[in-house]
Amino acid sequence: MSEKADLDQDEEKQVDAYESVPTSVIFEAVRRAGDHELSRPASALWWSGVAAGLAISTSVLCKGFLASILPHADWAAGISNLGYTVGFLIVILGRMQLFTENTITPILPLFLAPTRANFTQTARLWGLVFAANLVGCAAGALVLVHGNILPGARFAGILDVSRHYAEATPFQHFAWGIPAGFLIAALVWILPRMESAGEVLMIVIVTYVIGLGGMSHVVAGSTELFILVARGELGIVAAVFGGILPAFAGNVLGGTGIFAALTYAQVREEI
Repeated sequence: MSEKADLDQDEEKQVDAYESVPTSVIFEAVRRAGDHELSRPASALWWSGVAAGLAISTSVLCKGFLASILPHADWAAGISNLGYTVGFLIVILGRMQLFTENTITPILPLFLAPTRANFTQTARLWGLVFAANLVGCAAGALVLVHGNILPGARFAGILDVSRHYAEATPFQHFAWGIPAGFLIAALVWILPRMESAGEVLMIVIVTYVIGLGGMSHVVAGSTELFILVARGELGIVAAVFGGILPAFAGNVLGGTGIFAALTYAQVREEI
């Protein structure tokens, strides 16, 4: 009985410790992560961003694999979008530089000290990471299209997924990018409180919802658009101005303009 009572007390302490973590502490954890990213060398940011662009392409790959073996039914998306989570798991757990994560981490230090130097550092980080992500996505798309590394039936599933993404209008990509940016920023905010197993589950849940909801994620979506460009089905100008830049704007609005701003507003009096 005493051992059980001790165990219950320990569990109660763990619950109390978890619930007692104030929002300002989470803010500080994310802010410090942002400071670290802002201080990293340009070469480290660049190659980490390229790796993230390549790795996120596995989301399109795995979703396409599942789509290729599933019937064309309404429920099929509920399964195929499990594949969409794979690239995000690799990128986030591998601590690679994904642009949409940076819609909140370097922004919190900027909110605290909106100086010219901090604006310059943030612009440097955003520019490097976004460009590197696109290079990684383009490289992944070229390999998928011209590398003959996949069976034809599986590649057909990837093409179906990519063509469906490209059907959206620029305004739709912008609008659908807002909730995607919000959710990724929310994920970055939540992860410091998660244990390792919970971290994996949370990444899967949030990115699965993004895929299932047909939202526009600028990096994963860029791979889909670049696949069509590499096949000659879509012009590069149409890909950039019709899909990539509108999704970029939507992700930034959702991640920085809404989530990060609201996060700062709720803790600014405490910090």
